[in-house]
Amino acid sequence: MGVPKKRKTQGSTGQRRSHHFLTKIQLARCKNCAAPVMPHEVCQVCGFYRGKQVIKIELPKTKTTK
Repeated sequence: MGVPKKRKTQGSTGQRRSHHFLTKIQLARCKNCAAPVMPHEVCQVCGFYRGKQVIKIELPKTKTTK
């Protein structure tokens, strides 16, 4: 197994790692309810995609307290 003869410099290591960063998630707004949604995905709040209702979303039932 090969072993490096010389130590990698900090600059060389930094140049290699210059592309190892995270990118911020780009969110769009739902045209029906204005909730933030990933592009090209169905809105999880209202169930609309490109102006049409694709999935039926039922609201959770709330507990009534006396």
